[in-house]
Amino acid sequence: MLGCALQGRREQAIIATKFPLTPNYESISGHPDHVKKAAEDSLRRLNKDNIHLYFQHRVAPQIPTEKTFGAIADLVKAGKVRVLDLSEASAFFLRRAHAEYPTSVLESEYSLWIRDIEDEILPAVREFGITHVAYSPLSRGFISGELHRCMPRFQGDNFRKNIEVVDKIKEIAMEKNCTPSQLAIAWTIANGALPIPGTKRIKYLEENATGTDILLTMEELERIDQVSPKNVVNGTHYMKEQMSLLYG
Repeated sequence: MLGCALQGRREQAIIATKFPLTPNYESISGHPDHVKKAAEDSLRRLNKDNIHLYFQHRVAPQIPTEKTFGAIADLVKAGKVRVLDLSEASAFFLRRAHAEYPTSVLESEYSLWIRDIEDEILPAVREFGITHVAYSPLSRGFISGELHRCMPRFQGDNFRKNIEVVDKIKEIAMEKNCTPSQLAIAWTIANGALPIPGTKRIKYLEENATGTDILLTMEELERIDQVSPKNVVNGTHYMKEQMSLLYG
């Protein structure tokens, strides 16, 4: 679909894609053969000569980092990948990976709700001058009202406790004359991250884009920190079975 949409205007877009989830999402593989095949398959589907940002979607512990990154280095040398990026990597792995091959971007969940990366990961990102991309800046739809209710944090007592935080965020947004989603995006940018909110509707796409124009004062950032501090969210990211697959 993306390959068709970019017909005739590929140079106007920055293309990012990922490995190492296998085709049926049943496992994670960092094997060099899989890394290269995944890249070739993406290039074929995109009908493009190279990928700008190639993300290792999850750490694959069963394969040494050196082997996985060696395969990516081969892709870079061949001109098929421009830069290597990581997703959901710990500070320890980020440092190890960066020492093996320069990392340009780290993608991780970061929002008014999920701020645990501030302890170790963000300091490492800033130390190496790596761009931080924040996925789910709208807290998996909770702030915008489009909820993924299958997640533990959106069920039972977790839901009731978390909605109290959202209500306080809405109050600040109303005073700022913006939507909660726009406030969340502005907060993410103010904290040095590049937010990538997802949406299926033009209305919300335009709303989210406007959030980049909102500037927050130090006083406003401090107030937001008071109502939504680290570890304020109740409930886990995923169900137990999903956590086992994605994080081991």
